[in-house]
Amino acid sequence: MCGRFTLHMPWSELVRLYRVHDDRRNLRPRYNIAPTQDVLAVRLNPAGEREAVDLRWGLLPFWAKDEKISYSTINARAEAVASKPAFREAFKKRRCLIAADGYFEWKAEASGKQPYRVTLDPEQPFSFAGLWERWERDARIVESCTIIVTEANELSRDIHDRIPVILDPADYDAWLDSSAGKELLRPYPSERMTR
Repeated sequence: MCGRFTLHMPWSELVRLYRVHDDRRNLRPRYNIAPTQDVLAVRLNPAGEREAVDLRWGLLPFWAKDEKISYSTINARAEAVASKPAFREAFKKRRCLIAADGYFEWKAEASGKQPYRVTLDPEQPFSFAGLWERWERDARIVESCTIIVTEANELSRDIHDRIPVILDPADYDAWLDSSAGKELLRPYPSERMTR
């Protein structure tokens, strides 16, 4: 699963990658992004244009009675996103790209858990496949997201049995406009990654 990740690339690289027109010159490097924190995501606005937004990590379904459910929805299993009630509607209509340049997985060893940072090779920004949701209760609005995970590739299999879905930039449009289905939710090629 994905429980921590990083994003320290300059905003100019992210503008190039996502083709957004948003001025975030003061984007701070983040080396330990954790669940319940805001993350940088890209989604389509009502006009069908890409927009950069901050979403709370831990999807809060629109139907949830309280916010506690979001602690168990930081990740969505690829095989269940179309059917699990917490993710089903978001998978149909509310997809996003979650900006990152590395993520952590922990391997259990005799001396304790050893963290490994996984990046693309060469290191560059990338996007997790994400879903987002808008929750409203008592005049409080929370926009939140989840990272979709799939089976591990060869690079990561000895650390964990799941990895986050990393999308190829050529698939961004199809993911965002929901024209692609679960076929994009596959392990990223090991030979294009390093740890």
